[in-house]
Amino acid sequence: MDDHACIAFLQWALPKLHMRWAGFRKVRQQVCKRIGRRLRTLQITDIAAYRAYLERHREEWKILDGMCRVTVSRFFRDRGVFSCLQSLVLPELVHRMDASGETMLRIWSAGCAAGEEAYSLTILWQLGVTHQMLAARSAIEIIATDSDERLLERAAGACYAYSSIKATPEDWRRQAFVENDGEFCLRPRFRQGVTFMCQDVRQETPAGIFDLILCRNLVFTYFDDAAQRQILARLERALCPEGLLIVGIHESLPKGCEGFTGWRPRLGIYRRQSKHDRD
Repeated sequence: MDDHACIAFLQWALPKLHMRWAGFRKVRQQVCKRIGRRLRTLQITDIAAYRAYLERHREEWKILDGMCRVTVSRFFRDRGVFSCLQSLVLPELVHRMDASGETMLRIWSAGCAAGEEAYSLTILWQLGVTHQMLAARSAIEIIATDSDERLLERAAGACYAYSSIKATPEDWRRQAFVENDGEFCLRPRFRQGVTFMCQDVRQETPAGIFDLILCRNLVFTYFDDAAQRQILARLERALCPEGLLIVGIHESLPKGCEGFTGWRPRLGIYRRQSKHDRD
């Protein structure tokens, strides 16, 4: 399919899905390839005919929405963020738990893909030197959600190509993974405490309140302003007062939004304001 034709199509279709073209500009080839395969499956000759097909078959929009999910994930993506989690974020949250008498730290990984982010957190929790003594006194629960069932199946299998795990510190990589037929499979102890759920962040939220939410390189890259604000309100309700939200390092929260203050904004880390702070 011609690149210019695909661009024009995406610029027409994405707003109807509450997505924004700017987020897809650099990754459009992945989406265009998927659309090309879909055209061949439907035996549609060109993108103009597919546009007409969408107009006649409203159910096709759901399939197109699925084709627009761009997944680029790996273990310890953005090492600066994980360094901050190790040295500052997790210790602070654990100290707060100790002060309140809580023993379970709850984390939500939204848009978890094949589990790389969630499992990076369990590796960090168990092997992070700075945090090691703190972790011994507390338990961790990670709810990891994604709307792509195929990715969640891969997450449950917990086996990855080397390219997915190469950013993991070498010593941790040796402790956390075992090589099997060219793949690197996470040892069972690092899978404990992680629950995967098929949910669309635009429509659903895991039950309960979380101390930390990671929603990186998804909502604030690909969705339009209205969708971002709706989802941000949902994230805010799911966070405890003064809980932390981490977005992508190249993302920012919608302008003029209330409820969050920058804690380490250069790393995409925001703190939920308490009601007292707002007053």
